[in-house]
Amino acid sequence: MTMKTGVFRFIIFLMIFSSVISGCTPKAKYERKLRNELAKGVRYDSLFLGLYLGMPEKDFYIHCWELNKKGLIRQGSNNTTVEYRMEDELKYPGIMNFYPSFVESKIAEMPVKFTYAGWAPWNQKLSSDSLQLDVMQWIEKKYGNRFMKVDHSKRGSAYIKLDGNRRITIFRENEMNVWAVFSDMSEMKELYDQSRIRDIPEDTTKIIK
Repeated sequence: MTMKTGVFRFIIFLMIFSSVISGCTPKAKYERKLRNELAKGVRYDSLFLGLYLGMPEKDFYIHCWELNKKGLIRQGSNNTTVEYRMEDELKYPGIMNFYPSFVESKIAEMPVKFTYAGWAPWNQKLSSDSLQLDVMQWIEKKYGNRFMKVDHSKRGSAYIKLDGNRRITIFRENEMNVWAVFSDMSEMKELYDQSRIRDIPEDTTKIIK
């Protein structure tokens, strides 16, 4: 299973969770919120580093080329991602690796993997628990708060934020990495809906108490 497939499957889980909160399921609460946000017809496309949802694929490569020439980014792990060094944005220096998914040659989703640059298994202050809170605070400063919290039996707490067409999902991958996934739900909702039954691991369909 590829890293991108793992991220996709976990996001599918976050869309089908079903514990009870305030007399309604989180799934129903989420879907109602998503419908309301999409019905507003307001777009929130801003990402980071001058990138945005809906950005043409050609413009993405040109923009990254310009950022690379300025020394702001470089090729990431296995030359399959773009790497950005976060020197001041987090509590400790961190690394962002990202690469978008395109729909009709435009950015529809941007998965971003965060890691503390000095991470080591014995250094608890640089664990993904601390990193997730750090990433959350950074994202709230840029995009506002009001995240919905979701509890997962294996990955712990995850967080979802909906603004118009843009959804931000934050979750831990393991002790080292945290993901933030920016999705244009005006483009991605149908793709996720089609995938709810197909290609979902059994443990993600369990009811979370």
